[in-house]
Amino acid sequence: MRKLLLTTCAGVMISGAAMAEDQFSFYGGVQGSPHSGVTGRDPGGVGKLDFSAGWEGRSFDMPPYWGARWTRWQSDTFGWGVDFTHSKVYADDETLDDSGFSHFEFSDGLNILTLNAWRRWPDTNLPVTPYVGGGVGLSIPHVEVTSPGGRVFEYQVTGPAVQWVAGASYSINDRWSVFGEYKGTYSMNEAELGSGGTLETDIITNAFNLGVSFGF
Repeated sequence: MRKLLLTTCAGVMISGAAMAEDQFSFYGGVQGSPHSGVTGRDPGGVGKLDFSAGWEGRSFDMPPYWGARWTRWQSDTFGWGVDFTHSKVYADDETLDDSGFSHFEFSDGLNILTLNAWRRWPDTNLPVTPYVGGGVGLSIPHVEVTSPGGRVFEYQVTGPAVQWVAGASYSINDRWSVFGEYKGTYSMNEAELGSGGTLETDIITNAFNLGVSFGF
């Protein structure tokens, strides 16, 4: 009986491992962001911060907008994994005039790192496989702010982030596929300024991505 039980457990484990599929994906696209409120303090500089920031995405300016993810498909329909998005936001000219900052952007990345869950529907009559996903993680932007109170130009962990995705993939062969998707993120950012103060803003991004995946 014990031998039978061990054999059965081993068979289940091997079967589960055989069903699992690892997949690496890389994507780019067009990303933008609506206005967001900015609060905080800039001692010795602007002072109290309370304004609305207008953001530009500039997806194809260097460094460009891009993302990469690893997914472990545990079954034909369910998977989990890690996603990194190098999104960007630049304050527009009106925001710079209103804020008193001479430079204000997260352009070397409003970087979002999340742990995600995925659901796909491979057994449809469509030529593509629809999927949705969501995740939680951290915002790790490159904070670039210059004001009369000081300058900051560094990566910081600024707060929690979430993402949501809906798209469809098309298989080229057993290994390679291409995909298109909508991807949104929401991040809560509390950044340290060069003056010793802080800046707080919650940023939403919206992106339309095209990418390629390799499975094994």
